[in-house]
Amino acid sequence: MSGTRSALVTKTPKPSLTYQLVSSLLVFPVFRGLFRGSCRGHEHVPREGPLVVVANHGSHLDPPLLGHALGRPVAFMAKAELFEVPILGSIIRACGAYPVRRGASDRDAIRTATAKLEEGWATGVFLDGTRQADGRVNQPLPGAALLAARSGAPLLPVAILNSHRALGSGHSLPRLVPIQLRIGEPVPAPSGRRRADLDATTAELQRRINSLLDQGLLRP
Repeated sequence: MSGTRSALVTKTPKPSLTYQLVSSLLVFPVFRGLFRGSCRGHEHVPREGPLVVVANHGSHLDPPLLGHALGRPVAFMAKAELFEVPILGSIIRACGAYPVRRGASDRDAIRTATAKLEEGWATGVFLDGTRQADGRVNQPLPGAALLAARSGAPLLPVAILNSHRALGSGHSLPRLVPIQLRIGEPVPAPSGRRRADLDATTAELQRRINSLLDQGLLRP
């Protein structure tokens, strides 16, 4: 077991006041009211310690919805330029986002995300790395599996249903369709960093998320 794994803390940082206000006054009304949002599978979410949250990606709605619906803060990478915007920068930083510079290497991003895990955060990763027009996992990348292999943190598969229809690529205005999050059982971290191990875990995450998507919207 690597030194990185043994250095992981077990306590999860408490959400800041700003995070709680944004979640309760902005994200909650949008998710529950406008999009009639619901979430199933909360019993699968570890409440303490580092966690790699892995999801499909259909729209810009996905990061705040994940952080709200899971019941614990989820840190996401964000373009460094956003942190320079007055007010917005302070808000997203308080909500656990961390900056990544344009042109930064994947290795730099992995190091930053691993540091968040060492602090006990849940760190969010979209398996395709970018939005997908059909909202599914189509060409998964091994970054989430590598994060888990480096840190020893479990991976939590989450399917976000209908966000690609609500505000996907090419949509300037949202469509008020129901959005549902379905949380699967955690997947153990890969046993090593060999490409074969990372690919096997990545394929399993893809299978589980797409399987949850295939179940369609279920009653809360």
